[in-house]
Amino acid sequence: MKNILKKFFAAAVILILCLSVAGCASYEEEKQPVTISIWHVYGAQTDSPLNDLISEFNETVGAETGLRVEVTMVSNNKNIHKDILAASNFDPGAPVLPDIFVAYPSTVMAMPDENILVDFRDYFSEEEIGEFIPSFVEDGTVNERLVCLPVAKSTELLFINKTAFDRFSESTGIKAEALSTWEGLFETAEIYAKWTDEQTPETPDDGKALFVHDFHFNYFQVGTESLGENFFSDDKIAFGPAFGKAWEPYAKACLSGGVWLQGGYATEPLRTGESIVSVASSASVLYFSNEVIYPDNRSENIELIVRPCPVFENGKNLVMQRGAGMCLVKSTPEREQAAVTFLKWLTEPENNTKFAVSTGYMPVTSEAFEKYLPSAIENLTEQKYVELYGAYLETQEKFEFYSAPKFDEYLEIENKFEESIRQFMENGRKSWLLTDRSPEELEKATEENYTLFKDYM
Repeated sequence: MKNILKKFFAAAVILILCLSVAGCASYEEEKQPVTISIWHVYGAQTDSPLNDLISEFNETVGAETGLRVEVTMVSNNKNIHKDILAASNFDPGAPVLPDIFVAYPSTVMAMPDENILVDFRDYFSEEEIGEFIPSFVEDGTVNERLVCLPVAKSTELLFINKTAFDRFSESTGIKAEALSTWEGLFETAEIYAKWTDEQTPETPDDGKALFVHDFHFNYFQVGTESLGENFFSDDKIAFGPAFGKAWEPYAKACLSGGVWLQGGYATEPLRTGESIVSVASSASVLYFSNEVIYPDNRSENIELIVRPCPVFENGKNLVMQRGAGMCLVKSTPEREQAAVTFLKWLTEPENNTKFAVSTGYMPVTSEAFEKYLPSAIENLTEQKYVELYGAYLETQEKFEFYSAPKFDEYLEIENKFEESIRQFMENGRKSWLLTDRSPEELEKATEENYTLFKDYM
């Protein structure tokens, strides 16, 4: 009987120990953090302001709530666009989609099934959505679903090499204020091309381009809309009277040599002094230098100033909004909620301002702009960033942000337009140089090239 009791007692002890171990294992399993993966474009893998903020989140809110965000890719929009489409199409060798990725609405629309993405309205209340700048929310909405949550936005701004422009201004009397309208900017570009050509009478036709634009397509699209006319009609460019109004000063400046028509980004000709004024993505401020190195290897320290984007004299203050949003892939309620916890933390006004200023972007909520951004600007030490955020505040106060339409052919039309417009203008300039270059010939060339380009598109 004693042996039976001993065996029973031993079995009971073993059972209790097993249950205890299992309970501990279960408890430990519950304590394991939910790890959320992310692909983004903000910096380099080893030097990224967003990575630093993610570390802060993981060490604070994440540690308290059992959440962890893990960066699995930092790249550029082009590469992430390609990898997102490859992953969503299950291409051989393609990576697996992360929980969160940064993308433009055009990438979402190119996916085989956009319904694999969470509608953030399922996780953000209407009150929370209302805290975002409305046009930013509109830009991230595809087929009535908020799939690209705004976390940082950029726009287009006017960058001026003030040092070089002052020399031109002193000689001609033209002030930088003339650049605040498209009409004034392009007229100034014509004068600048002629003025720089006259500096070297021994070398004819070597005038410089005053102006370089990163996105000619945006100039026409936003310009046409600002003049009260739809740029698109039935998913095609309308080429209405407002487009023609935008074309005339632009084409004359291009044909006269006042506009940089080569490829690449606007920062490059400003770095080499080939141009001295640009309209570019505000996020490109990172690549603008306070030193110009001329083709003959001379260098010059310059003052860079930043202003809001030019507008048409009789047009609305409208400007392109840029900057992708964050998309969340559907998984389980637990993982989705974990990701949303992080995104809500990132878009809290104070955190969002810190993130935006560290990357050269705009924050995305009204409170961030009104309450936190002004004080953040006071702590900036680099002058070009002081200029940048001053232009941001003026843009936010005086401009309406334009959100590009969302239809399947948009990206194709944009690429075709952007790739061909410079070539058309370059060919037109070569032909115009063979004429007597009179105002009548310039008017004629402007009209002829409009017809040719319209027929091509």
